[in-house]
Amino acid sequence: MSTFVQLSLAVGETGLTLADAGAIAALAEQTGVAAIRLRDEPGAIEPTVAAAYLAGAHRIPFVPELATTGNAPYNAARRLLSLDRATDGRFGAVLVPGAGDEVSGPANAHPAERWREYAAVLARLWESFPCEALIGDQEAALFVDDELIRPIGHDGPLYKVAGPIDGPSSVQGRPVLVADLAGLGFVTAAERADAIVVDRAESPGADAALADALRAAGLPRSEAALVGRVPIADLTDATGLAADLRSWAGADRLDGFELVPAGDLEAVSAVLRELVPLLVDPAEHPTLRAAFGLREAVAS
Repeated sequence: MSTFVQLSLAVGETGLTLADAGAIAALAEQTGVAAIRLRDEPGAIEPTVAAAYLAGAHRIPFVPELATTGNAPYNAARRLLSLDRATDGRFGAVLVPGAGDEVSGPANAHPAERWREYAAVLARLWESFPCEALIGDQEAALFVDDELIRPIGHDGPLYKVAGPIDGPSSVQGRPVLVADLAGLGFVTAAERADAIVVDRAESPGADAALADALRAAGLPRSEAALVGRVPIADLTDATGLAADLRSWAGADRLDGFELVPAGDLEAVSAVLRELVPLLVDPAEHPTLRAAFGLREAVAS
């Protein structure tokens, strides 16, 4: 995989305005950013809503945060897959582990346990209606092949979801699922995540740990991208920072960076204009999976 850049923003009262985010999205696409992560913070516009609004005007992929708390798995799966289909495979989500939910279940369930089951339900729902099931044969009066559409019949300790989902998979198979390593660990995250974001302090040995976790799940290392988070309080030396990041990526075998710039539109734009071109070359990618260097998803 080649190194890619994901930009992290919060849109709303505590962050950038929607107009600011639109300007940033346009510039990010020009400079070669692979995707924009939209954070869920107090006062921010709900990330999937903001992403849907911005995706109507910009082709750059969006990866909104979605918490397991307060989002029923079927509703979340349908919403994300609908956005993935509407954007021709340029959508994903950062699944954030929450401490509770609206469902009954073990009150003391660890957030990582909820994340694991929730992520499994999402994946199975996204696989339950493959695009190959759409026949569209007017002469035979056959719209879909019902035999390819499978209820998931999930009955777990935390969630009960019958399925199947009510629409076909997208051109990239399913939305890209991103996870932050903190609070999950590689064993849990590697089961379902397509990309795992680590802080710099977590990155030494992370490539080997991810490879081991993927191997235990029967998957090769190429099945998930390892992404280093880069907080940027004030960009004073883009050339020096770019050299440092390239060295970090080489030493710890990172597949990409998540840039988290602080500040207003001007500050974020400076990062896009001055730093990003030193890290990546602008390229056209048909899907978010392609932008992350991942293969198209297939049903398990």
